[in-house]
Amino acid sequence: MDNEILTIYCLCDDLLISVNHHDHPRCLMSSSEVMAVALTAVLHCGGNYALARYWLHKPDLVPVMLSKSRFSRRLYRVEHHFMLLFYLLAEVWKDNNDRQIYLIDTFPVPVCDNRRIKRNRIYGREEYRGYKPSKKRYFYGLKVHLLVTQTGQPVEFLLSPGSVGDVSGLQGFDFDLPQDAIVIGDKAYNLYWLEDVMAEAGLTLLPVRKKTSRRPLEPWERGLQHQCRQQVETTGSLIERKLPKSIHATNAEGFELKVKLFVIGLSIGQMLK
Repeated sequence: MDNEILTIYCLCDDLLISVNHHDHPRCLMSSSEVMAVALTAVLHCGGNYALARYWLHKPDLVPVMLSKSRFSRRLYRVEHHFMLLFYLLAEVWKDNNDRQIYLIDTFPVPVCDNRRIKRNRIYGREEYRGYKPSKKRYFYGLKVHLLVTQTGQPVEFLLSPGSVGDVSGLQGFDFDLPQDAIVIGDKAYNLYWLEDVMAEAGLTLLPVRKKTSRRPLEPWERGLQHQCRQQVETTGSLIERKLPKSIHATNAEGFELKVKLFVIGLSIGQMLK
C-alpha cells in the first residue's frame, strides 16, 4: 500500500510542478501531500480524511500533518488541481480507447437517509429530492452523470441536484471526444436535436430506442448497445461500493468535493491496476 501512496504522491507532485504551482515558504505540508492524503482517503478509507491523516502521518510518508481544520482549508485551495488531474487522466483513457465507444449513465449519491431529510443541513431545497427507477426508491442528494470508456475509465462527469433528469444532465456534457466517437446511453437519452448537433461535430449519440421512436436502430447497433451497456453500470457500481453509507460533510461544498474525489479516485484506481 505504501508504494501505491507514493505513486499517488508523485503523480500529484509532477502535476503541480508542471503547472508551476508553488507553496508558501512557511508551509510545513506541501499541496502534493494534501492531495495524496485526500485521494488515499477515498481509495482506502471510505472518504474518511481523519483516518487517512492518521495512516499517512509517518516519517517516511507525511512527516508533518496538518490539523483537521487547516487540512480542510488547504484541500479547498487545491480543488481545481484535482479536476486538472482527472482531465489529464481522461486524455490518456481516450487515447487508449481503440474502438472510441463511450457509455453514459447516472447514479444517485444521497446526502442522508430518507428518514433524516428534515434534519439535513447540507441541502434544504426540494430540487435535491430525486427518484432512481432502477432501484424504485426516492433519494435526497446529488446525481452523478458519468461518461466512461468501453472498458470503464471515466473521461467526463458532472454533478446535479437529484431531481434533474438524465436528458437535462446530458446537455451539460462537453463531449470533448475524438472524431467518430460513439456515445451509448439508455432510453432516457433520446434527444433528437442533440443527436443532430453531435452528428455535425462528427460524434454519434446512440441511445436505446423506445418502441415508438421515429429513428429505429439497425440490428448491429442494438447488438453493440447490448454488448456495452453493462460496463457503465458496473463502473457506477464500483463507485457506489467505495462510497460509505453516509458521506460526512459539514457543508454542500465539502460534500460535492468528496463526491468528485470518489470519481477521481476511480480513475486513479484504474491507473494503479
